[in-house]
Amino acid sequence: MSSNYLYTDLSAYYDLMCADINYHAQSYGVRRLHQLFGNDGNAHQDLACGTGPHVRYFIDFGYQSSGLDINPPMLAQAKTRCPEAQFTLGDMCDFQVDEPLDLITCFLYSIHYSGAIEKLKQCIASAHRALKPGGMFCFNSVDKNKIDNNLFEQHTVDQGGSLFTFRSAWHYPGEGGKQSLKLSIKKTTGGVTQSWEDVHPMVASGFEELTKILEPFFDVHILEHDYERIIPWDKTSGNAIFVCVKA
Repeated sequence: MSSNYLYTDLSAYYDLMCADINYHAQSYGVRRLHQLFGNDGNAHQDLACGTGPHVRYFIDFGYQSSGLDINPPMLAQAKTRCPEAQFTLGDMCDFQVDEPLDLITCFLYSIHYSGAIEKLKQCIASAHRALKPGGMFCFNSVDKNKIDNNLFEQHTVDQGGSLFTFRSAWHYPGEGGKQSLKLSIKKTTGGVTQSWEDVHPMVASGFEELTKILEPFFDVHILEHDYERIIPWDKTSGNAIFVCVKA
């Protein structure tokens, strides 16, 4: 099944798939980073916002928050969750805003949905154009050179009499600018199991390469992938938070 079908047909299960994610900790952590590295404004947009959980928290923090996503069913749920926010159907690799922003976020490694290096560069350029001076672009990323193809994440959720098992894994072939995100969902109800599989193409980059792409646009700070503590990246871990400030 193609990635589009997976994310469209099963968008109602997306929040279950992400049930183990601490959205509050992630949102609050980036809010702290914005206070430290960014400006004093509160105009925010979340790229690849999905069903809007991060947007909800930023609104509650006092931001004028909006979201952008390419998936209509996801945006429909986001509008229900955050009726006071503006949500836009669009591609994060080529977007524009009516008024410049103070903060742009992209959580859950969604920056990799750019798919190819040239598209990633377009995303970064779009974010730079959309920000005010001193504005901040914050996202998390995985280094292609540190991916272990044998590792995967898995969790289960009991919902409405059905047991859901969600599994995801990164796969990098060892060269080039493309990697894959492998996803699977199993739903067991009354002893009957349905399953969906997907291999989604993702852009692959090392942190050194990514930094070189960012530096013409931003002052770049690379931090450990820990939303509860602010720690410089140790240059060994394969996940990091990128804090990018427009000069």
